[in-house]
Amino acid sequence: MDFELDDEIVAFAREVEEFLDAHHDPDVFDVTRENMAQIVDTPARRAFLKKLAERGWLGMTWPREWGGQERPGVYEYVLNEALAHRGGPQTGKGVGIIGKTILAHGSERLKREFLPKILAAEIEFAVGYSEPEAGSDAASMRLRAVRDGDGWRLDGQKVWTTSAHFADWYWVGARTNPDSKHHGITLFLVPMDHPGITVKPIWTMGGAPMGAERTNEVYLDDVWVSDDYVVGEVDKGFQYISQALDLERFSMFTFGPIDERLETLVEHVRTATVDGVPVREDSGTRRRLARLVTEAEVARLLGLRVLDASMRSERDGGAPPTTEASEYKLYATQFSQRLADASMDLGGPGTQLRVGTGSAPMRGRAESTYRYTVIDTIGGGTSQVQRNIISRRRLGLPRSF
Repeated sequence: MDFELDDEIVAFAREVEEFLDAHHDPDVFDVTRENMAQIVDTPARRAFLKKLAERGWLGMTWPREWGGQERPGVYEYVLNEALAHRGGPQTGKGVGIIGKTILAHGSERLKREFLPKILAAEIEFAVGYSEPEAGSDAASMRLRAVRDGDGWRLDGQKVWTTSAHFADWYWVGARTNPDSKHHGITLFLVPMDHPGITVKPIWTMGGAPMGAERTNEVYLDDVWVSDDYVVGEVDKGFQYISQALDLERFSMFTFGPIDERLETLVEHVRTATVDGVPVREDSGTRRRLARLVTEAEVARLLGLRVLDASMRSERDGGAPPTTEASEYKLYATQFSQRLADASMDLGGPGTQLRVGTGSAPMRGRAESTYRYTVIDTIGGGTSQVQRNIISRRRLGLPRSF
């Protein structure tokens, strides 16, 4: 594959950067939220996403029939990486995970109702896969969906639904066939204001000085959903979820934030002193930093390999790249933890001060990053799940390994 961007894409990247410079807003862009910065959870962030929509930058890879431009996936990659590097909201969930699944498997009704709203940034989604007894093993979900007339009754609990407290619709998986683990799950779209839905907060270890980041547990009690809001075929939801997770492992764990954290550490090492001696003159520090820069390049290229495989699959009508996405997600998120460790070590004792502390090295970014990078190795499937996918699908090892 060719790792160089052609002149047209370079020009688009420059246009994106100029647009972001012109629309800089601290209420929209916040690198201290680390990977949680991508969610569109405030009025200011929603307004900003509408500006992206007005530029025609949402759904650029979609078919023209549904409002897209049929551009190669590299355009979405360039846009999302630029947004992520600045700590801004991203397009990944609605445009990528939900939008592309509806395009591939949704009914004409679902396409007409949801795709225009996604492209206009008028709608936000929460994704409900995980449950108390079904975290990384999404095929073990137990939330029940029982046939009731021309629809379904949903009862059960979801957990770790990060966007549930501000989303408009719930993209939720439910068990429609108790006799089959992998072929008994169906995907539904449910309005979040349904009277049978209750959302309760879970406060995570990530978060800025004003408080922790929020995720949620969601209870569905006698929630009726029409057949019109079944996504694709009944009992095939796990297959759709698996494909969507391949997209999530790449689009929701961008390289941009990792690159920004590395730049922050490099700048600290370049300017900091200990007892009057520049930190950059220590040979051990230089070796460690050189290794981190090298590993960052590996992560970036693994991401480009996912992009290349994804573009080929879209062109040829194949499935999203599974092993490439897992390899990138595993390597990038674990490298991000090694980078956080190095930031804590090289910054010294002051790195234990909270993010935003003016007297702390790197203004407390090391401490913030250290906490958030734990979350990154869990979302979209834990590191153990990624290893299992790679071992089975890339290396051909049996499930017992």
